[in-house]
Amino acid sequence: MDHVEELPPSDVRLVIGASSLGTIFEWYDFFIYGTLAPIVGKVFFPASSGVAQLLLTLATFAVGFGVRPLGAVLFGYLGDRLGRKYTFLVTIALMGLATAGLGFVPPAAQIGVAAPIILLCLRALQGLALGGEYGGAAIYVAEHARHDRRGFYTSFIQGSVAGGFILSLAVVLATQAVLGKEAWEAWGWRFPFVFSLVLLAVSLWMRLKLSESPVFKAIKEAGETARNPLKETFTYPGNGRRLFVALFGIAAGLTVIWYTAMFQVLYFFQNAMKLEPTIAQILVGIGAGAGLIFFVFFGWLSDRVGRKAPIVVGYALTLILLFPIFTVMGHAANPNLATASARAPVVVGGKDCSYSPFAKVQATECGKALDMLSKRGVPYSINRSLVGVIIGEERMSAGRYPTEAELDASLKMAGYNLEKVRPSGGNIVIILLGVLGLSALSGATYGPVAALLSELFPPRIRYSSMSIPYHIGTGYFGGFLPFVSQYIVAKTGNPYAGLWYTWAVTAMALVVTLAFLRKGDLSHLD
Repeated sequence: MDHVEELPPSDVRLVIGASSLGTIFEWYDFFIYGTLAPIVGKVFFPASSGVAQLLLTLATFAVGFGVRPLGAVLFGYLGDRLGRKYTFLVTIALMGLATAGLGFVPPAAQIGVAAPIILLCLRALQGLALGGEYGGAAIYVAEHARHDRRGFYTSFIQGSVAGGFILSLAVVLATQAVLGKEAWEAWGWRFPFVFSLVLLAVSLWMRLKLSESPVFKAIKEAGETARNPLKETFTYPGNGRRLFVALFGIAAGLTVIWYTAMFQVLYFFQNAMKLEPTIAQILVGIGAGAGLIFFVFFGWLSDRVGRKAPIVVGYALTLILLFPIFTVMGHAANPNLATASARAPVVVGGKDCSYSPFAKVQATECGKALDMLSKRGVPYSINRSLVGVIIGEERMSAGRYPTEAELDASLKMAGYNLEKVRPSGGNIVIILLGVLGLSALSGATYGPVAALLSELFPPRIRYSSMSIPYHIGTGYFGGFLPFVSQYIVAKTGNPYAGLWYTWAVTAMALVVTLAFLRKGDLSHLD
């Protein structure tokens, strides 16, 4: 067990401030790619289909998450052997340089396939850095805090992850406003990537002021540092079950809720509901910013009711409220689309009605019809007993599929507005309440987690034991969520179908947490 002495208030503020700011900047670097996914797709992944561009961009986004466990292994080892402070100095430097590099990569139009390859490599470096960042910052703060304040102190690290996403939106919107649309699309979109060099300088300056964690200093002075943290992570008594809970019960659940509340909702508004991109980004940014209070509140609450209770309740409420919240937001975001879909549903028929979002040319006529609907963001269903397209009561053509012009004309007559929309004032309030509700669910399941994971593992192998399951869970369950959910939407024609991925992973996490997380597990920092 560790003994943690209370620090003076000024030292506490420095520890929390420097760690949180660094985390904000590091996650800004990582999320700026996801925020700019549509324009990145056009520049680096030229394709005949906008859907394919988005999916390829999100697949590359997921690569960064896929590499995170390797970073967790590497930097977890260094953090347990060399110390918390210097390890997360290295991670933030690597992240800042890799992100800035993204802003200098020439487009595919100039260097061909080398452009997406370079992009992929830089995303991998980002993922490697992020694999060591979160664990270092969370552990560093936790090891400076008493048990009765640990959830509150570490909740600022949790909120900083959302802060990085919000900062990425703010920088994008500010740059667009200053440069204008033409300059933004030509070259201005690169500025948010290059801006990470400024954030890197500030973060390094702040973190260089910090001293080493008192817990690690005590371990080092006693000569008790782990010789092989990676090996001990998997051989320490009882750690196998704790790793299982951390991965499938904690990391997997919290991350799919978080990414649904931030990225999935943004793509839902921009693509499925056809909100103007700037409006969608502002609404999600405001809702997410206001929702930061929930991360701090539930971290504070976990100091009083325990770490497990808020997380379990948050999982259960997510299963109940996820679809209703998105349905309400969808109707508020684009009421005409919702009304048209209900009054004149689109049905596509064909015995061999397959659709591949990545194909340049669909293999069947039915697939071409589905491709046209998918590109327009129009929901549809498939009936294999008929041939053709039906919009409401109108069967557009007997035994054949419509041309694009015929389809557009029929959709317009049926009330489908395919232009970008701006919701009314009242509907904006409903949307913001919905985003705030998602942030509350994310705060309940994420706010207490840094304290929980720090308390779950013994100090000599804490960096490795915490980082490896966390980054496998968040990297694979969460990192692939935007790609998987958008692929499901493209394949099914249902704008809400992608939410089933979040629902299923959350259900798994709830069962694992209830069954395997024991109160006695959370005693390694008392």
